[in-house]
Amino acid sequence: MENPLHLKSLNHISIVCRSVEKSLDFYQNILGFFPIRRPGSFNFDGAWLFNYGFGIHLLQSEDPENMPKIRIINPKDNHISFQCESMTTVEKRLKEMEIEYIKSRVEEGGIYVDQLFFHDPDGMMIEICNCDNLPVIPLSGETLRPCSTLRCSMQRKKIQQLV
Repeated sequence: MENPLHLKSLNHISIVCRSVEKSLDFYQNILGFFPIRRPGSFNFDGAWLFNYGFGIHLLQSEDPENMPKIRIINPKDNHISFQCESMTTVEKRLKEMEIEYIKSRVEEGGIYVDQLFFHDPDGMMIEICNCDNLPVIPLSGETLRPCSTLRCSMQRKKIQQLV
């Protein structure tokens, strides 16, 4: 596999918010991100969060009243996807927190992937899934398995030995 830009990993995603405070609350208390220091030289309101190996940068909208309204939950829309440990636990917690969501199930060769979709306060779609059930199959070459943070370094070493 080529890496023409010599990329290492996902660093962060940026999300424009109607209210940084509401989004900060959501990403901390619903998704488990924690705030990190943001450079003081920025001349606009925002917040930085981190967890799961990448960051989320919240940016205050310059015109929050004219941001698009939250649409229906559509799994075929842009979204961020998070792998979880237990779909049952996630669904139970979403119900307890009264967060509207929809469920979906994908089947491929007898392997099932369950998905839950919901919105953040600004309409950014969030997916929670057990996607690591499904092997990553490049269109050419060897089959890879998605790696959890614990298994990832071992898997990388095995792949490097194959190359």
